[in-house]
Amino acid sequence: MTRKEFLAATLSLMVAPPVLGASPKKAKNAPAVPRRKLGRTGQEVSCIGLGGFHIGKQKEESESLALIRGALDQGINFLDNCWDYNDGKSEERMGKALRDGYRAKAFLMTKIDGRDKKTAVKQIDESLQRLQTDHLDLLQLHEVIRDNDPDRAFAEGGAIEAMKDAQKAGKARFLGFTGHKSPDIHLKMLETAKKHGFRFDTVQMPLNVMDAHFNSFEKRVLPVLVKEGIGVLAMKSMGDPFILDSKTVTAPECLRYNLSLPVSVVITGIDSQERLQQALTAARTFKPLNEKEVQALLARTKDAAQDGAYEKYKTSHHFDGTVQNPQWLG
Repeated sequence: MTRKEFLAATLSLMVAPPVLGASPKKAKNAPAVPRRKLGRTGQEVSCIGLGGFHIGKQKEESESLALIRGALDQGINFLDNCWDYNDGKSEERMGKALRDGYRAKAFLMTKIDGRDKKTAVKQIDESLQRLQTDHLDLLQLHEVIRDNDPDRAFAEGGAIEAMKDAQKAGKARFLGFTGHKSPDIHLKMLETAKKHGFRFDTVQMPLNVMDAHFNSFEKRVLPVLVKEGIGVLAMKSMGDPFILDSKTVTAPECLRYNLSLPVSVVITGIDSQERLQQALTAARTFKPLNEKEVQALLARTKDAAQDGAYEKYKTSHHFDGTVQNPQWLG
């Protein structure tokens, strides 16, 4: 797809900002966080999402709860999480934050690692218990990073059976998968699904100013998802956070670049009030980058991006939780 086609696809996802009810915790006269269509699901989600990994890192639980509720009060409705984040602490804290009516404000997503049905079922039920909810808005298979992951997931008695059963039972509304290693593996997962007569609602993957230069999800996977109307969940806009270490680009530039792509939501780590305000500002002030601005950003990051040094999730096991903990797979 050309940049012009990307821009047209991005604009087609945007919807009118929601009208938020009066809230003492919402900044007075602050503009709403824009919403975008989530593929063909019929759902609308905030263009910025709160990442689940970072939300379990605060020393005090009360700080985590304040960040989650603050995000929801101020218009971020997409919440990311995973069964394995911080040994379950991320889901436990999010579950507590979603009490007192906050669950109704959230589009809640979590992920599981299990590759066989028995393990996947167990993890789904544990996630629901920690999150204190009877259903997920989105359930995703986590870390599809090995060449054999698609075949394992779709095998008889595999994880996809558990996910489909959860959907039928009302435990999950929509289904997707995530991965950060290789566009080839993402494409294989999509092809394997097609062979089994299955269509994912969402796909989560790394997108950023360096991915465009190296083993690129943007160039190879994003056009396929746009064409098929699958909701795109962007992650690692700052390389978590190694891209910022390159000193070639700023955090606001990273967020604006990702928001300019045809994605439904940009999931970003929010571990402090400062990071929350950074995310809210990026969403509320967003204007798509024009072609000249895109090329300028890509020119600045080209040399640093060449060998994937700042995208360690592609080139090392630094981010591979299921490699370090194979027992999670079942």
